[in-house]
Amino acid sequence: MLFKVFYQESLHQVPVRENTKTLFINGESERDVRKKIADRAYNIEYVKPVTGAYLEYEKQNEHFKVLEI
Repeated sequence: MLFKVFYQESLHQVPVRENTKTLFINGESERDVRKKIADRAYNIEYVKPVTGAYLEYEKQNEHFKVLEI
């Protein structure tokens, strides 16, 4: 299943919406995704499954890229 992860690059800063970044990653569950990116020291705000029409919409974005871990 594909998940969209909303995160801040630093654990030591207060999350600010304008600085939120996203990445897409395949995983079995939200827990699996969090484990896969735990070594990156991101401040993870939210992990959301991406399916159906929402996935098709995201694929149209020029920055759509699935992180392979």
